[in-house]
Amino acid sequence: MILDHRVYTCRPGTIARHLKLYAEHGFPVQRRHLGDPVVYAMTETGDVNSYVHIWRFEDAADRAAKRAAMKQDPDWQTYLAKSAEAGYLVSQVNSLLTPTDFFPK
Repeated sequence: MILDHRVYTCRPGTIARHLKLYAEHGFPVQRRHLGDPVVYAMTETGDVNSYVHIWRFEDAADRAAKRAAMKQDPDWQTYLAKSAEAGYLVSQVNSLLTPTDFFPK
């Protein structure tokens, strides 16, 4: 198993608008291709303009196949265009994680 951990940061004052746009246009298509996330949460302390989500995949090939299919989905392309036009996002950090031996999988 691998975990795809992502942190996105929005321009101050835009996170609620960005998450609304994502909830309407991005989340349904991501769930269709990637399944349900392990975590999808807003940051309450620290950088309050950011949010985190984590997706679970069997391995790198599973992740690559699912993300490639999502990239080809016209609904995903529509969401990406709307997000780019809105301009709410300022940064993205992705980390691929593997669980320790003692963590339940």
